[in-house]
Amino acid sequence: MGVLTSDKKVELIQWLSTLEDQEIIEKLMKFKEQETKDWWDVISSEEQLSVEKGISDADSGNVKPHATARRLYEKWL
Repeated sequence: MGVLTSDKKVELIQWLSTLEDQEIIEKLMKFKEQETKDWWDVISSEEQLSVEKGISDADSGNVKPHATARRLYEKWL
């Protein structure tokens, strides 16, 4: 997080701490609820199937050691 972002957050926190307009507070709460989405709801159906397959594989013991995964995907880590 950059300094500018950090400064903006502090500024917003200070503003929110003094805010008394209930209408604005309600609007901000609705905005927060809209922005706080479960990642499952925003990934594609293909990604959901992949996650479900991974869980199924793990549940059935069909897994590889972490060291093997690191070697396979090292260039992306």
